[in-house]
Amino acid sequence: MATKLDPEARGRAILVGAGPGDPDLLTVKAVRALGQADVVVHDGLVDERVLDLAPETALRISVAKSRSRHTLPQEAINALVVAHVQTGAIVVRLKGGDPFIFGRGGEEVEAVRAAGLPVEVVPGVSAALGCAAAAMVPLTHRDHASTVSFVAGQCKGLSEQDWTGLAGPDRTLVVYMGVATASAIADKLMADGLSPETPVAILERGTLPDSRSFRTLLADLGGAVERKQVRSPAVLVIGEVAMLGDCEDILSHYAARAEALA
Repeated sequence: MATKLDPEARGRAILVGAGPGDPDLLTVKAVRALGQADVVVHDGLVDERVLDLAPETALRISVAKSRSRHTLPQEAINALVVAHVQTGAIVVRLKGGDPFIFGRGGEEVEAVRAAGLPVEVVPGVSAALGCAAAAMVPLTHRDHASTVSFVAGQCKGLSEQDWTGLAGPDRTLVVYMGVATASAIADKLMADGLSPETPVAILERGTLPDSRSFRTLLADLGGAVERKQVRSPAVLVIGEVAMLGDCEDILSHYAARAEALA
């Protein structure tokens, strides 16, 4: 059974969700945790303004990851956090979005607990929620979607995954980390029965000043990502709710294709 940690205790880890980018989306508890940190182990996408909430004396350690390059493998990150906690430090493991939604927070909690050390988790605004809100895309809507699913676009064996029923009428599918595999994701969903006409919102760097959002058809998802040179971080919102957002509507650029699919 989990126990509430003593807020004055030393030698503990705090997994903190930094949200999708905008520092104003941090929770009060997250700000409080950062303010007492001795060590901040942070993801590469965490905004500098968030990092600046930690004391000037706090040690900052970047464990930035990208699709092709990891500063440290996950096992080494786990060991790093444990090693600093064992010195008696308050270690804030600062993660983009929410620690328990595609953030490997579960693995890090297990590692700290296995070492017999105290750990707590401060949830954050997930990328799906933050980016969708910034683009005015409701993930659920009484008239369009009563179910929402989250999947990772970089999962192993994408072609072998069964995504049947994750998207379609009255459903919304949100794909994290799907930019590099956008074409394969579209092919997979269409092969599993989803209509090529399904609208998709592409939300890039949501909540940040340089954010962009586009809307297209599922059949043209890969092409749209390439033409618009979309880069991570971005999420894909697939379903009828994508038609409701404040996105640049690029469907009109492919009217002939849309009519052919109708």
